[in-house]
Amino acid sequence: MRKLALLATALAMTAGISSTAVRAETTEINFGIIATEASTNLKTVWEPFLADMAKGTGLTINGFYASDYAGVIEAMRFKKVQLAWFGNKSAMEAVNRSNGEIFAQSVDADGNPGYWSHLIVQKDSPIKTLEDVLKCDKSINFGIGDPNSTSGFLVPTSYIFAAKNIDPKDCFKTVRNASHEANAMAVANKQVDVGTNNSENLRRLEVTAPEARKNIRVIWTSPLIPSDPLVWRKDMDGEMKTRLYTWLLSYGRVGSADEIAAAKKVLAGLQWAPFKPSANDQLLPIRVLEANKTIMKLKGDAKMSAEEKATKIKALEADIKQYQAEADKAEGSAFRKKAADFEAADKANDQAKLKQLIAELATAVTAAPTN
Repeated sequence: MRKLALLATALAMTAGISSTAVRAETTEINFGIIATEASTNLKTVWEPFLADMAKGTGLTINGFYASDYAGVIEAMRFKKVQLAWFGNKSAMEAVNRSNGEIFAQSVDADGNPGYWSHLIVQKDSPIKTLEDVLKCDKSINFGIGDPNSTSGFLVPTSYIFAAKNIDPKDCFKTVRNASHEANAMAVANKQVDVGTNNSENLRRLEVTAPEARKNIRVIWTSPLIPSDPLVWRKDMDGEMKTRLYTWLLSYGRVGSADEIAAAKKVLAGLQWAPFKPSANDQLLPIRVLEANKTIMKLKGDAKMSAEEKATKIKALEADIKQYQAEADKAEGSAFRKKAADFEAADKANDQAKLKQLIAELATAVTAAPTN
């Protein structure tokens, strides 16, 4: 990893930023990791990655493991966390209220362009279909995700419940919020009848709890969800950003064959391939989803006056139109064109071109917001 550390320093200097002028107070980073499963399990797969990050950047990297998603969002808001792995919904909250900015996106180890939300049941459950779940006869104990989870909460809430004007609390015997892992284990052990989960967590259970995974059956799958982003605080020191960005996009791509293989092995533990550049516009489809969910909820609100309902829906529809316009604009942006060039160079395994593009992207991303 020493060569990769030297590369990060060299590219930072290429970007016009001295690698020797780091102030003492800017050499330590708390890296937030959302609570998809028990922190002991998360540490097993994340600590090797964080250790490599520390070696490659020359920074002190501390893992920050909160008990729920809100813990990481709030830690970033109050400057206790400078960098974090989020899902799209929690990233949206971090961008909205924690001065966060997306700068990179995870890539599925199998090459999938994203992941999927699921409803799961115990393998021998009489519940076979979504229609069985939505009988709403108060007979089902339902496990839903963290309120800031994309796949565990926002997606099933939007595509299943809001779309059918169903309030889970009026539909099920009980509703409990828990992490992906906790919901999966509760379903496998018949502690809840139906739970939310996602394709990534179910694949991870094949490693961490294979017997439990054998007792789980998927009965509903969502449309594709964009892969998870990495978010840093906008006000992070510019040199620190450059070091992190350079190392992160080089990791598993640039270096000797042994260095690349070692990095990819660490990433495989996270079920990822090397990261790719991203920006806040990654959240635009999620913002549309959130707005549509709210619209559907408003339409089914019998307590609200028609006039108030119409006013709120009109404002949300205007927001959706704006998000869609922003998404169209982002497709042709200079940043997205550069990101596409990066992906092409990656596919061609052109290390010289990758180094050049990483330096150019680092300069653009750390100088100003990417969108």
